[in-house]
Amino acid sequence: MTVHDSDIPDPLWVFGYGSLIWNPGFDVAEQSVARLTGYHRAFCMRSIHHRGTPEAPGLVLALDQAAGAACTGVAFRVAPGTEATTLAELRDRELVSSAYLETVQTLRLIDGRQVRALAYVIDPEHVQYCGGLGLEEQAGIIAAATGGRGPNDEYLINTASHLTELGIADADLDWLVTRVCALRATSSE
Repeated sequence: MTVHDSDIPDPLWVFGYGSLIWNPGFDVAEQSVARLTGYHRAFCMRSIHHRGTPEAPGLVLALDQAAGAACTGVAFRVAPGTEATTLAELRDRELVSSAYLETVQTLRLIDGRQVRALAYVIDPEHVQYCGGLGLEEQAGIIAAATGGRGPNDEYLINTASHLTELGIADADLDWLVTRVCALRATSSE
């Protein structure tokens, strides 16, 4: 599902909570730490393209809706004049399997401003949705999977390290990094 062109925010802001934080893939005019309420960051989407395969799916982060939840990530304002190209490229990247829904959400930036931004959230009715997996099960999947964009653990480690650099705490991701590294070390012995 995509947002109707008339509903696309102007200026165009995009909310990053996973790989967009460290690899937005578009020209950025401004970025800011931002908070989205009503959703949390979770490894709740089976990846059959980028970080896994249909035969051995990996896991990627998605925004999973939950009462009282909030997610801190990064708001990116797209460079003026590149909006159409950016939107097309984001749709190719994020909507490859239709597991994400393209939505417009209100974000609060760290300086107090509120902006409307595109945010890709998980469709809980999609076959790739896997909310509720325990951390140990997530770690086992992430340690073993590889897809078209590389190993699943690389995605986890890059996301966690960039969140740390930004001063954004995510205890689950930190635990997963430690556990996945231990599992990878054990499997290579």
